[in-house]
Amino acid sequence: MNSIHEECGVFGIFANETTDVARSTYYGLFALQHRGQESCGIVVNDDGLFNTFRDNGLVNDVFTPDVINKLGLGNMAIGHVRYGTTGDSDRANAQPLVVNHTKGRMAIAHNGNIVNSYELRTELELEGSIFQTTSDTEVIAYNIIKERIKSASIEEAVSAAMNKVKGAYSLVIMSPSKLIAVRDENGFRPLCYGVRDDNSYIVASETCALDSVGAKYVRDIEPGEIVVFDKNGVRSIKDHCGKVKRSLCVFEYIYFARPDSVVDGCSVHKARCRAGAFLALEHPVNADVVVGVPDSGLDAAVGYSKESGIPYGIGFIKNKYIGRTFIAPGQKSREDLVRIKLNPVAETVKGKRVVLIDDSIVRGTTCARIIKLLREAGAKEVHMRVSAPPFLNPCYYGTDIDSRDNLIACHHSVEEIAKIIGVDSLGYLSLDSVKKIACGGNTDGFCTACFSGDYPTEYSTQSNKKRFEQKISEKGADKEDS
Repeated sequence: MNSIHEECGVFGIFANETTDVARSTYYGLFALQHRGQESCGIVVNDDGLFNTFRDNGLVNDVFTPDVINKLGLGNMAIGHVRYGTTGDSDRANAQPLVVNHTKGRMAIAHNGNIVNSYELRTELELEGSIFQTTSDTEVIAYNIIKERIKSASIEEAVSAAMNKVKGAYSLVIMSPSKLIAVRDENGFRPLCYGVRDDNSYIVASETCALDSVGAKYVRDIEPGEIVVFDKNGVRSIKDHCGKVKRSLCVFEYIYFARPDSVVDGCSVHKARCRAGAFLALEHPVNADVVVGVPDSGLDAAVGYSKESGIPYGIGFIKNKYIGRTFIAPGQKSREDLVRIKLNPVAETVKGKRVVLIDDSIVRGTTCARIIKLLREAGAKEVHMRVSAPPFLNPCYYGTDIDSRDNLIACHHSVEEIAKIIGVDSLGYLSLDSVKKIACGGNTDGFCTACFSGDYPTEYSTQSNKKRFEQKISEKGADKEDS
């Protein structure tokens, strides 16, 4: 774990007529690719028949023209890009999941991580449920289906299931006649919807996906809200709204979301610029140029430059043709991977005192290599500034930090980290300031548990990413011993 990984991205479309919803979903997922690169999938609803395709890989590789054509036309579709925070990277864990049950069928795609999934899964297994995946999304699906058997509608079942499912979940759910958007009561992960000129409704994790399909942003789904799209229009169910404090993951602004997106009414680009400006106030330094680490450090670097008056420069060129799935065979190749992905612009940094801006330091190995590149390019001094506080705690809500073991800030002081990574000085954004980076400077309504340890919900000690695989392995061992 050299960097923080995204969780997932979800997309859904409801059209009032049969059309090429698969292609629209493809475009939406392509816009959300930054949120997950392990696997992707699309389910198309063609008059109650669900056509599905899921596989490991990037959107552009998985959904070839032939695959899109085979998915066919329909009036609804949902899609998903995955980075697994619970469950293995096996193809079986790709989403959306499709479930057939006594009252019909349902497809579901999930962004987030539920904190009581281990307990809920154990309860379901004791009742006879058989699981096909090791993701917590299947746990959510089973709980909805249990409620659907005794409920009058799918949305009523979803509302009932929300009483049991705890943690982070932004969902798009499709039945034969309805598209449903759901956001957990804390609002950990973003979810919004828009409308197109053809009166199609679009649901997505971020507004950049709405833009990609020509939809106009309407609003964000509120924490705890269920929004139903069907032939009668749009309906909102707010039975779960306002029950707990809003707790949007602040790292959505710092890193996860695309800078051209708007999350809960605030521009991500503007939030990152504000983070950089706060950094300049908290950690000033005499320097000649400010540079950012592509891509998420660039906006904060602009903010630092404007606030400090130190000129902004392009310090690195990123190879656009290397994705996050680039395979580096052998240890030596892995060590050279940073050099392959990023190349310093010597003209910008040679003989200069450089302020280097990045969004986080996890283990410290990647940023140490980046700093080494700057030194080799002739930088006289390197002063690193981080647009987030130090990572000190596991995340239980969908970010891939499940242990303190690999977090450098848990084992070293700021001065020690500076020495380890090879910078002349190091400064992190304060916890107080990170809460102010959203528009208007509102300090309320964020989850900052990975920095502060102040968790908005109870959480399970069974937090390991592959806890379900481990559980299955332990059962196998028990059987062999008996």
